[in-house]
Amino acid sequence: MSTEPVSPQQVAGGLRSAVNTTMRGKTAVVDLAITALLAGGHLLVQDLPGTGKTLLAKSMAKAIGGRFGRIQCTPDLLPSDVTGTSVYRPESGDWDFRAGPIFSNVVLIDEINRASPRTQSAMLQPMEERQVSVDSQTWAMLDPFFCIATQNPFGQVGTFPLPESQLDRFAMVISVGLPDRTAEREIITGAGGVDVLDSVTAVADTEMIRAAIAATARTHADDKIVEYVLDLVAATRAETHLSQGASPRASVSLMHLARAHAVVDERDYVTPDDVQAVLVPALSHRVMVAGRVDTSAASEVLTWLMTQVSVPTA
Repeated sequence: MSTEPVSPQQVAGGLRSAVNTTMRGKTAVVDLAITALLAGGHLLVQDLPGTGKTLLAKSMAKAIGGRFGRIQCTPDLLPSDVTGTSVYRPESGDWDFRAGPIFSNVVLIDEINRASPRTQSAMLQPMEERQVSVDSQTWAMLDPFFCIATQNPFGQVGTFPLPESQLDRFAMVISVGLPDRTAEREIITGAGGVDVLDSVTAVADTEMIRAAIAATARTHADDKIVEYVLDLVAATRAETHLSQGASPRASVSLMHLARAHAVVDERDYVTPDDVQAVLVPALSHRVMVAGRVDTSAASEVLTWLMTQVSVPTA
C-alpha cells in the first residue's frame, strides 16, 4: 500500500469502487456503509434473507483490509466464542488468553439476532468502549474497529430481539432492498454478486482508515448546521407520534455521520443535505413508536419531521 498521504475523500472513493463491484445497483446503500465506517461507528444491515446483507459486509471487509473476523450467530453461541477465553498451561502454571474473532479490524456478525441475549450482551462492551474484560483483565480492541452486523426480520424462526442498549451501539441501521432488473441480471449472469467477490481487493490499509476517520471528524460544520442537528433532535422529543425521542448520544452520532457523508460526497464541509441523508438510518433505531423500536414506522415519522424543521440557508 502506498505511503503517500491520501485524503478521506480518496479513501471513500476507492472503497465505493471496490464494493460496487459486487453490490450492483446499490450505490446509495454502499455510500451509507462507508459513511458509517468513516464516522467511526458500526453498521447494522437488516433485511430479508438473500438480499445481499452478508455480501455487503464481506465486500466492505475485503476492501478495507486489515484483520477480518467473522461470527456466525446461532442460539447455542457462547459469549466466550465471541470474546475469547483463558487457557491454562500446565507446563508453566499460567493462564493464556486466546482472543476471539471480535479482536479484528473488521468484524462480520452474521445474523446477530440469532444469538441468545446472553451472547449478544458480550458484544456491548467492545462496540461501545473498544475493549473487552475477561477474567479481571481488560484487552483493547484493534484500531480501527468496525462491526458490520446483519439481521433477519424479527419473528423468523430462531431469532431474538436486540435490546435498545445494543441497537444504540450501531451508528446506522440500513436495509439493502431488492435490486432492479438490470442489477439482478448482472448478478445472475456472474457480472456482480458473490461470483465476483474474490476479485475485490483491499484498497486501503489500517493506517489509511485510521487517518481517514480522524480527518473526517475534522470536517467543517458551520454553526448553522449544528443548530439544524439540534433542532431535528429536539423535534423527535416533542413529536407526539414518537413515545421516546433521540438521546444526546444520538445527536453526537448524527453529527459524526453528517460529516462522514460530506466526505463520501467528496466535500470538506457539511451541508443540510448531508444531515438529511443520514437522519433516518441514524435515528430510526434510536427512537420509539408506541413504546417499542419499530424502524419502519419511525422512518416514516422522521421523514415527515424533516419537512417540518426549518432548513438553514447559506
